[in-house]
Amino acid sequence: MRAGSIPIGPRPVPRRAQDDVWGDDRDIRISSSYAPVGRLTPVDGGYRLTGRWSFSSGCEHATWALLGAPVVGAKGRPVDFLTVPVPRSDYTIENVWDVVGLRGTASNDILGESVFVPAHRVLRNYEQAQLKGPGQQVDQGPLYRLPFGAIFTSAVTAPVIGAVSGGYESYVSLMKERVRLSLGGGRFTEDPFAQVAIARAASDIDATVLQMDRNLRELSELAAAGREIPMELRLRTRRDQVRGTERAVAAIDLLFKTAGGNALRRGNPIERAWRDAHAGSVHIANDVERALAMYGRGAFGLTVEDNLV
Repeated sequence: MRAGSIPIGPRPVPRRAQDDVWGDDRDIRISSSYAPVGRLTPVDGGYRLTGRWSFSSGCEHATWALLGAPVVGAKGRPVDFLTVPVPRSDYTIENVWDVVGLRGTASNDILGESVFVPAHRVLRNYEQAQLKGPGQQVDQGPLYRLPFGAIFTSAVTAPVIGAVSGGYESYVSLMKERVRLSLGGGRFTEDPFAQVAIARAASDIDATVLQMDRNLRELSELAAAGREIPMELRLRTRRDQVRGTERAVAAIDLLFKTAGGNALRRGNPIERAWRDAHAGSVHIANDVERALAMYGRGAFGLTVEDNLV
């Protein structure tokens, strides 16, 4: 059975749901944990939500959370997959973020127990992937015509590229002053192997920035013109996004390996960039082989069904 193939309950009322969140304050912050690890049970007027969601970045600064969960039918099996906004008063946060990289994101766990979610306040994941979400009935701007999968995954990769770009700049700046104490001595800048490493890293960073910029620009232009966004472009965006992460990690690995022992010291900007890039690379959006396989399926004319495209 295809995820999201069975509608559950009445169709959401988009304006009412938006007013629930932003009615009194247009600056409300929302964290998220989209993985459908909770459990939604239909009840009169909506659903009961229970679960524990991990990796909710910035949740301590938010007053709402977007949480993913399957709807469980009478036989105890999932019959739909939804995302629901939940106010801060209905969940608790557990501080579990003790990690090697991306420490500043404070991506703690959210816990909810039998939280009532009114029927008007749900998003069906399948509809969002098809650009048929309820909010598009009232929000006509180009941003709302863009595929969730393309924007979400690109937003995951962008900080990885940023961390690596910053690491590259720090590498060049620090290595300009370095004098080797081994391998024959001499200034590091005169080492042809170091020069090649810098060239390779810079090329990988530029390649991923250029590809992602191209794809997002084409998506935005089509959305602004009100035109259909072809699956070929959506798949290409995912292909280049995961390859962008892969290239960025390869670039910082190369720089870290040639930076010498001082790069191991905590607080060194190269070490931090290396940790943050690797931490970002393990996000589900950066599952390289799966995303590339989807592109290959599309290139062969096979059907691709995935909420992150």
